[in-house]
Amino acid sequence: MFVRSALFLSAVLLLGGCEVTTELGKPCRLVRKATAEEQETYSTKFMPIRERDVAPDQDFISFGSLDCEDLICVRDVDSERSDDPTAEALGYCSKECVQGTTTGCEVTRDDAPAGLAPRMACRPLLLDQATLDAIRVADEQKYRDTFGENNSPYFCAGASPQAQGN
Repeated sequence: MFVRSALFLSAVLLLGGCEVTTELGKPCRLVRKATAEEQETYSTKFMPIRERDVAPDQDFISFGSLDCEDLICVRDVDSERSDDPTAEALGYCSKECVQGTTTGCEVTRDDAPAGLAPRMACRPLLLDQATLDAIRVADEQKYRDTFGENNSPYFCAGASPQAQGN
């Protein structure tokens, strides 16, 4: 009994000093759902998004990225881009968040894109909540095909200085 208690106490003390690192901010590949033909040809459910597929002046959110624990990869307007239009488009791992919160979107990773951590905020990346709800009610299968199981427009994402009020 004493040995078990000593091991438990040691584990608690060791873990107490550890910083919890999430995948928030981890580099990831943007993906899209594969067509039926692509699924048959490549034996995959998702295909990479290419640089040419992402407009330079808008945010992009990708559901299904296996690079991320929450399967959500984001590229915001201020993210770095490749000059090669055929290169795989990259972003960073994100997650859903609660509107109006100031915690939960902290980046603790060393491999996060430079300058992302101070810009990270909980903000809408999809349509407003009422529009999302209307789309889901009108055609639930189409909603799931487009947005997956996500029910909120709010995600942790880098915000431009203008969006942050600076």
